[in-house]
Amino acid sequence: MEKSAYKIHIIGAGISGLIAAQILENHGYHPTILEATNSVGGRVKSDIVDGYTLDHGFQVLLTSYPAAKKYLNYDALELQEFLPGATIFKDNKQQTIGDPLRSFSLLFPTLFSSIGTFADKTKILKLNILLKKKKIAAIFKTGETSTLQYLQDFGFSDEIINDFFKPFFSGIFLDPNLETSSRMFEFVYKMFGDGLAVLPKNGIQEIPNQLKLNLKNTTFKFNSPVKEVKDKEVILQNDTILKSNFTIIATEASNLISNLKNQETAWKSCESLYFETDKRVIQKPLIGLISDENSLINNIFYHTSLATSTKNNKELLSVTVVKEHQLTDLNLILRVTEDLKRFCNIDVKKFLKHYHIKKALPKLTNLQYEISSTETKLKATVFLAGDQLLNGSLNAAMIAGERAALGVIQTLEDGLIVDELTSEYS
Repeated sequence: MEKSAYKIHIIGAGISGLIAAQILENHGYHPTILEATNSVGGRVKSDIVDGYTLDHGFQVLLTSYPAAKKYLNYDALELQEFLPGATIFKDNKQQTIGDPLRSFSLLFPTLFSSIGTFADKTKILKLNILLKKKKIAAIFKTGETSTLQYLQDFGFSDEIINDFFKPFFSGIFLDPNLETSSRMFEFVYKMFGDGLAVLPKNGIQEIPNQLKLNLKNTTFKFNSPVKEVKDKEVILQNDTILKSNFTIIATEASNLISNLKNQETAWKSCESLYFETDKRVIQKPLIGLISDENSLINNIFYHTSLATSTKNNKELLSVTVVKEHQLTDLNLILRVTEDLKRFCNIDVKKFLKHYHIKKALPKLTNLQYEISSTETKLKATVFLAGDQLLNGSLNAAMIAGERAALGVIQTLEDGLIVDELTSEYS
């Protein structure tokens, strides 16, 4: 049979599914992607509201992600760079700290800030040097503890943990208590140190949009939610049966495979609210952290501190909430508006949009960086992809999609194709 004649279905047009399709195309196959919604991206999506580009949750791309460097054209994305630091709101004043070795403008604010002790600042330098030298493979072989325990064991003061590390990494891990694996902390910290945090000029969905444009021989079937996956067939929600030689499930598989019902992935959630304001209280492209434990807000960012495709002459502010609460949507908006005024002295001009992202990041233990193509095989003709196989990151989503596709190819070509990318990402 010609390679193009094989019926290979990929469930989910998120980052992992798009990469799986690219690998299959690279080897001569013509896959079909089944996507429940009307567009690509999965959890990496953007909307246009009142002329502003609103990402589904505050997200950034770390340019040092090895898989991202392989699969994305950074120049075409028109990436806008964050400064390597943060503005911290504490005791009715704001102070900026950052990495002065990478941005000289942050030298004096960091030296003279009261955030953390002098010993804390030397420990940050020590941590930077340690993780610059540490290989990614070594990070994921290190014994796991919580991120909070890791920071305490490293000798950081409670003050710097509460004022900087907690609000900063709570926003990344969507975990207000920093229970996330220390492996993930070391990996993300290293990625921040080795590269830049960036956003595409047209929003985070430009990433999956670019991956889709790269695909020349993939068929997309949008608004096609899947009900069940069996050997050799995929059953859609409308009971249409699609014959399938191989299927890659690039989304959570537990509700699609009958014998996986008890293996459902646990998820972290967050809420993201967007507002329009007349002016910025943070002038530079820096994330704002609210260190007061009485604040419901975790972090804020002015998207208009970066170059965007927005034509409005106002400022776009995103607010991230990771703490649990029992507020109604209306009361949440009111509380966030009050907290913005109380802790940041920000006057909101207009409320734009509220996203409650219930499945924002997979909640995982025993985090891994790599997976072999054979480990993605669930059944003879069914393979798994998605960042939930490894760790919650765009980088992991890409690697998992790549491995699942190679697993299909190896099976089809009787093992003649070896794991061509092993160790490439270390």
